[in-house]
Amino acid sequence: MTIATACAVPFIVSVCAQEFLAGSGTPAAAFPNPDRPVADIVSPIWHDEKERDRAGESRQLVRLLGIKSGMTVADIGAGSGYYVVRLSPTVGPRGRIIAEDVVPEYLRGLRSRVRNLGLQNVLINLGEPHDPRLPADSIDIAILVHMYHEITQPYGLLYNLVPALKSGARVGIVDAYGPTSGHGTPPELLRCELRAVGYREINLDRLTGSNAYLAIFAPPTVANRTPPEAMGACKAP
Repeated sequence: MTIATACAVPFIVSVCAQEFLAGSGTPAAAFPNPDRPVADIVSPIWHDEKERDRAGESRQLVRLLGIKSGMTVADIGAGSGYYVVRLSPTVGPRGRIIAEDVVPEYLRGLRSRVRNLGLQNVLINLGEPHDPRLPADSIDIAILVHMYHEITQPYGLLYNLVPALKSGARVGIVDAYGPTSGHGTPPELLRCELRAVGYREINLDRLTGSNAYLAIFAPPTVANRTPPEAMGACKAP
């Protein structure tokens, strides 16, 4: 892991703030491909933000995951930053939001949004489809919101996410009920894919005001992850 400054790295938000650059994890070719459709990334904006606010989606996520001041939260697939700008004040000045995405164009737009809002506790990170490239032992909570169905290499991403998670960390996945081809993920398929890597389901709650759910998982330790060669791809129901 290396440390760079915002002056030298184009995806940093705060002026000359430090960013941790994680090294590459296990390559994508080591993992099985998902045995189900992968939805296209169609937009950095999942839905109208005012409509999502009216449905109380972010408030429900904060409550169910127990996001508090001082935590470090990784928003994987941050897109336009809906959750970034709402969670930044929740974690406060002693906390941090790491906004990760695989599309540089989305990160450029998000960097401008964060700068214009004056958010000082946000770092922006360019990941890969199979590897979020997050700093080791740094994350209290990782969220993947309305994007799991777009991950081209879910087994690799989940496997390479584990080293970044602190002891006791939780992973929260929000998605719609429905097939991956329709920009949703059936809960039974989600459970199977996470279980294949070694994650354990803690809870699944239907979110009020939408056709979506929040599934919460406990990750395995680095040593207890399922080896890539032992993983089998889950079939869509």
